[in-house]
This record gives sequence, structure tokens and C-alpha cells, in this order.
Amino acid sequence: MEDLSGIKRKKTRTINLGGVPIGGDALITVQSMTNTNTSDVKATVAQIEELVDAGCEIIRIAVPDQEAVDAIAEIKKRIRIPLIADIHFHYQLAIDAMKQGVDGIRINPGNIARDKIREIIKVAKEREVVIRLGVNAGSLQKDLVLEYGGVTAEALVASALKNIELFEEEGFGNLKLSLKSSDVPIMIEAYRSIAEKTDYPLHLGVTEAGTLVDAAIKSSLGIGTLLYQGIGDTIRVSVTGNPLLEIPIAYGILRSLKIRRVGPEIVSCPTCGRCQIDLLGLTEKIEKALAGRKKYVKVALMGCVVNGPGEAADADIGIAGGTGFGMMFKKGVAYKRVAEKDFVPVLLEEIESLDNE
Repeated sequence: MEDLSGIKRKKTRTINLGGVPIGGDALITVQSMTNTNTSDVKATVAQIEELVDAGCEIIRIAVPDQEAVDAIAEIKKRIRIPLIADIHFHYQLAIDAMKQGVDGIRINPGNIARDKIREIIKVAKEREVVIRLGVNAGSLQKDLVLEYGGVTAEALVASALKNIELFEEEGFGNLKLSLKSSDVPIMIEAYRSIAEKTDYPLHLGVTEAGTLVDAAIKSSLGIGTLLYQGIGDTIRVSVTGNPLLEIPIAYGILRSLKIRRVGPEIVSCPTCGRCQIDLLGLTEKIEKALAGRKKYVKVALMGCVVNGPGEAADADIGIAGGTGFGMMFKKGVAYKRVAEKDFVPVLLEEIESLDNE
């Protein structure tokens, strides 16, 4: 999982979230959020376990009511990764969630009064809980919207700085920040600006990014741009619907920037009139077979002999297709012909052999 990007990362302070280091030289971690009813412990734990198997490293749950709070201790007992409670409006829920054993909480300064935030901070200090100060364009304080003439990057930063002062007055440093917007340029500028002004770890995300295609595009542009500039310590890709869809995109961003060599990197050509094999079917089968894999492997699946041999030779394992057959490459060496009907089992067998070497 080493960083081969060559990106000079902004140095932030290191905090500890349930045993997972965040900031400093720690790995950039991937998190997600459940969309189950939190009070349904069985369903929530089942979804968390699915997300963990897919590669999720930190999980957040919605805590909208006392029933959700009451479920926290049992959820925490059954899972393997740090648990964050997402709190809006009701400060007492944040306090009760911390008393139930969450590793972190996320609060929004736009919908909790400052005197109540002080009460939250007091309990967080006692219990060594991480707080994410989550500024959100959709719930920015009305006075700042008026002052800055709308929801702007400058207004998001002003909200964050105003609330950081409150935390620092209370002597609380176990803090990470997010400044999210569904507007990608605003999101990028807000994070760039706050990164220049503080050393708190930053959680990156484009909020309300939409369904799969839009979410992948917006998140890759927003999160990817910032990571390439050395900004960011944790990430979450927001996708409307099944949160399992978020994890491959998040790791794809990290892997594409060579920040983390993790999971399967599948290189496949777009196909053209020269392609003589079912490349789409092959790619889908290999993707499905390798889903959830954390160990890095680069697999090239190429449809013809133009770019195929070159790309396949650059991969850990690869096939360049011909008419009904393919030439298999391993670590840059072409070494055997394989019939098209055997592509999938032979590729998976060779990947397993690489793992065992």
C-alpha cells in the first residue's frame, strides 16, 4: 500500500480515531456511511461488514434520535473499524453517543448552538473522542451567507475558522475538518484555503454528488485535484443509493494517483473494430472475481495486438486478445497462448500464483 505518487503532502497534525491514525504521515483512509435505520442493529452491522469486506476503513452512522443512540453500544461491539456518529441539531444526542462508546462524532456548526458545542467538547475531552467539524454548504450559517453574498468558498472557510476558535478556547485539538459542497470548484477552493490556514487533518468529499456516474466524476475531480496537491487525510465518495458503490471509486482515485497501491487495477481498452474477443464480458467477470480485494495487482485486458502487447507486458498479469485466443503476459514476459474460453480461469489462477510468490 506504499505511496509512489511523489506528491508532497501537506503536513497535518496526527490524531487517533479508534486506533486508526489520521493526518501526519498516516495512510489516507477511506470511509463511508451506512444508509440503514441505525436502530436496526442487525441490518446496520450487516451493511458495515459488507463495507469492510469491500475495503471501508472508517464508518459513520446517522444518529437522529434516542433509538439510534441506544443501538450504538451493540453496533460498536460487533464491528471491526472505527465508528463515527453523525449528529445534527440535537447536542444531547452527541453527548449520549459518546457515552455509548463511539470513536468519533461529526457535528455541523450550522445547526448546533455554540454554547451547546462547548458542552459537546467537554465530554469529548473526557472520553478522548475525535470530533469532525463538518461545514456544509447546504446548512451554512445564515449570517455568513449574508456577509459573503451567498454560499462561497470564503464563507465556508469563515465558518470553519470561527468554530475552530471555539474549540481552541476550550483546549480541544482532537479535531478534523471538512468543508463540503456539491459545487466542485467551491469545494476545491474552500479546502485549498483552509489547508493554508490550519494544520488540522482534512476529510475530503463532494457532498450530494448524485448517482454513480455523476458521483464518480465529481468526486474524482474534487477529491483527486486536492489529493494531487497534497491536501487531504481521509476521503469519502458520496453516491446516492448503495454505499458499497463508493468504495471502488475511492480506491480508484487513490490508486490512479499512486497514493495507495491497493486493490485490483484493471487496464482494459475501449474496444474498436479490431477487437475479436468478448472484452467487455471478460472485464466484467474479472472485476467481479476481484471485487473487495485489498492486495494490489495490475491486470491488463486488451482486445487486439496494436496496444495490447505493450499494455499487457506492463502489467503484473495480462492478456492481449486475438481471434479466439490470447497471448498471456506475466511480469512483462509473453509466455503462453490461451483459448478465449479459458481466459477467466487461467487469469485468476495466475493471479493466485502471483499472490503466493
